[in-house]
Amino acid sequence: MTMKLSLSVRVAEKFNAKREASIPLEELADLAAAEHYHAVCMRASQVGIHTPLETVKEKRRQLDQRGLAVSMVTGDFPIPENTPEGTQALRNITPYLDLADTLGADLLRICMKEEADIRWAQRAADEAGERGKRLAHQCHTGSLFERVEDSVLVPERVGRENFGIIYEPANLELCGEDYGAEVIKRFEPFLFNVYLQNQQIKPDGEVSIDTWTRGEIRFDQIPIWEDGGISLPPIMSALEEIGYAGYVTVHQAFGGLKGPQEAAARSARYLKSLAQFEQ
Repeated sequence: MTMKLSLSVRVAEKFNAKREASIPLEELADLAAAEHYHAVCMRASQVGIHTPLETVKEKRRQLDQRGLAVSMVTGDFPIPENTPEGTQALRNITPYLDLADTLGADLLRICMKEEADIRWAQRAADEAGERGKRLAHQCHTGSLFERVEDSVLVPERVGRENFGIIYEPANLELCGEDYGAEVIKRFEPFLFNVYLQNQQIKPDGEVSIDTWTRGEIRFDQIPIWEDGGISLPPIMSALEEIGYAGYVTVHQAFGGLKGPQEAAARSARYLKSLAQFEQ
């Protein structure tokens, strides 16, 4: 079995402006189809729980016409913004499951920031399981998934087969954590999705983000295919070694960095040069 390539609609967002898309979904889907992506990763900048049902159905039709699946759904803005409000989806997961149903997706991204969220994650996972859906949390700064140890411990404590991890090496690096082959092996039992973006940590970086473990970290975003940031070749080798057959998602925010068109094309070609993907 081989991996499948997914394009996040985040490529049409700015890093610190996750609520607005620079191009419509139909145009983004054309880009994904032209570069032989298998799916798009849906976010609320294009479609969310706030989107009228008929509009969601139309967006699904546009994707179907281009032979694209939806690899995962992030149904609101607070989840990717990683604010305390992001955890509220766990308290009422039903509309998010409804959205995933309409889009034909089986995986939803959620947000957890404190101990109390574990109980709510269990309840949400139970409801999701009844509907054939899975929940996953990204390795992310300012969350229960900042550190590798916690990223393994939390799914163990949730204790649901349909609850897992979105492996994302850039956020692990920001928190001073290892992100290499040994980490991928530890994540394997819970690995539901892979997000890839690239960066260079530097004291005078243009972007700043707060972490719980290291305080403020500054860095520059760089394209996935550029050297000097996240080391992607050993990551792709490790994923192949464990037999990962899920989605690898280009998650880079290219608004203001490179255009979405170049991002979609060059990222796909680069990743396909590193590993075997489903045709």
